[in-house]
Amino acid sequence: MELSAFHPAVRHWFDSTFESATPVQTEAWKAIGSGQNVLIAAPTGSGKTFAAFLCAINDLVEQGRRKPLADGVQVLYVSPLKALSNDIEKNLREPLAGIEDWLQKNGEKPSGIRAMVRTGDTPPGEREKMRRQPPQVLVTTPESLYLLLTSDSGRNILAGVSTVIVDEIHAIAGSKRGSHLSLSLARLDTLTRERNGLYARRVGLSATQKPIETIAGFLAGGEPCTIVDTGHQRDRDLGIELPRAPLTPVLATEVWEEVYDRLEQRVEEHKTTLIFVNTRRLAERLAKALAERLGEEVVTAHHGSLSRDHRLEAEQALKSGRLRALVATASLELGIDIGHVDLVCQIGSPGSISAFIQRVGRAGHAVGETPKGRMFPISRDDLVECVALLRAVAENQLDAVVIPKAPLDVLAQQLVAEVSARDWSCDELYSTVRQAWPYRDLPRDDFDEVIAMLAGGFATRRGRRSAYLHHDAVNGRVRARPSARLTALQNGGAIPDHFDQDVILMPQG
Repeated sequence: MELSAFHPAVRHWFDSTFESATPVQTEAWKAIGSGQNVLIAAPTGSGKTFAAFLCAINDLVEQGRRKPLADGVQVLYVSPLKALSNDIEKNLREPLAGIEDWLQKNGEKPSGIRAMVRTGDTPPGEREKMRRQPPQVLVTTPESLYLLLTSDSGRNILAGVSTVIVDEIHAIAGSKRGSHLSLSLARLDTLTRERNGLYARRVGLSATQKPIETIAGFLAGGEPCTIVDTGHQRDRDLGIELPRAPLTPVLATEVWEEVYDRLEQRVEEHKTTLIFVNTRRLAERLAKALAERLGEEVVTAHHGSLSRDHRLEAEQALKSGRLRALVATASLELGIDIGHVDLVCQIGSPGSISAFIQRVGRAGHAVGETPKGRMFPISRDDLVECVALLRAVAENQLDAVVIPKAPLDVLAQQLVAEVSARDWSCDELYSTVRQAWPYRDLPRDDFDEVIAMLAGGFATRRGRRSAYLHHDAVNGRVRARPSARLTALQNGGAIPDHFDQDVILMPQG
């Protein structure tokens, strides 16, 4: 699909907002327009998010031209971060408002497209509003998708999904969280096919992925997937900042003072600086030290333990230019729109090539700009890693993503959630599980053992507990016991780091 084939309202908004389409957008529109599963691999700031969204929005506008849009999600956007979800929902308001304005001026019917966000931060009132009048575009996280697929109201909202966009897919593919999401997508496919005969096409977005064929398989669950790959390499201004004193295994207090002074100097030389650290404790400590030097009103911290209001305030303050420096953990590593950033500083080694590229990509996060980043090693080991990272980036290397092979603890959690929503034939449930890429080679014996564990529970001094399913071995069917759905919903999609049935399935504090 070329831009010229889009609805005039969509085309007018794009032409009035951007100078021209980027190469990745042009290639992506061709692939997405054909209805295929598509993995879009392109550098940060190349416009790949709008490459995915614009086709979906255009489909909704064309549909609204023929008849009023029905309530219910048709476009599902899944991101690994709540902050990224909030950001995407806000950025959707501009094109949707521009499209409605063009339609009104040209005497056409309004499209009626609504977009909403559903994460752990969403207030109860907004959730109830979504239940009563579902949007056509829903922005969510993997954990909230799991909860929606487990509740009756959520399943009704999602039954008409025709497009799933998975952003920053590389960030979760190599973890149990990715296995959890792949099972949720398999459950979603089963739901849409049974309710409406739909197969939701999947569009994945990634800036750093290797091997790309494996990521494509993970995205599409082994189904055919077109890869639009414009690479991850771009011009970058990178360097290492060293203190005058020799680095030691543990940085001395006086050397920390030199690091603070050097950071203060870099912040003064730039309008906006984003400083990444590897721990929340260091984020607070460094933000306090810089605030004492630069002023509390122009420096703050951002990490997952802070309140939702504080995080949103920090993001908006940086975006509006009120902050000179923001000290963050990985909470701002991915593609959140935080406005113009001149410099990214990394304190200590980020631990991977992909993380470093993502973090530096926050600077110059626009088409045609050059990201600028500086690394501050805080030990001799850090220095070795930082030098190796710079060399790897220069040689266009990436970390290889290793996808966990069929983690059974995640499978147990998802089985309880799915069976609590409806009764299942064991054969059909096993087939559904194998549609998820990490479980494509799951032995039937392993599946049966997980079912037996969930049906039998385990013995304690107080008697048998945690039997969540009833297994009819004669007829090969499973159904949920009364406590199953409540337990699945209370758990909230939390992913444990080790296998422990009590941790997996009992409510998390």
